[in-house]
Amino acid sequence: MCMAREATRTPSAATDPELACPIGPVVDIVFSRWTTPILWSLHTYGRQRFVELERRIARITPKVLTQRLRQLERDGLVVRTYHPEVPPRVEYEISELGRSLAPLFAHLAEWAADNLDKVEQARHDYDTDPIR
Repeated sequence: MCMAREATRTPSAATDPELACPIGPVVDIVFSRWTTPILWSLHTYGRQRFVELERRIARITPKVLTQRLRQLERDGLVVRTYHPEVPPRVEYEISELGRSLAPLFAHLAEWAADNLDKVEQARHDYDTDPIR
């Protein structure tokens, strides 16, 4: 299809998966690779400096942590506070909007406790099925 023609079409829920699934944008924001550990750390331990977050979240690179914190700040889930002292100090904390995700994470933790063993069993059954 011609791109000019496609650009003038208005997507509908029948043709656009993002419109068909209204939680898609939420999943993209909250469940990207490092967002959950960052929000969990800020929720659990409170206000932290960059180095503290970096230590608590093993395997994250400084570059990726910086990118994710900037995105979370932009999304309103994290608050960055700059203290103009010598040397300068920057702290991060979870915002009220970020805290509002706590019930969602609690439900997911409950689901995980109830079902991850079933997922592991299903994976085992799939991987050991001689027909596959």
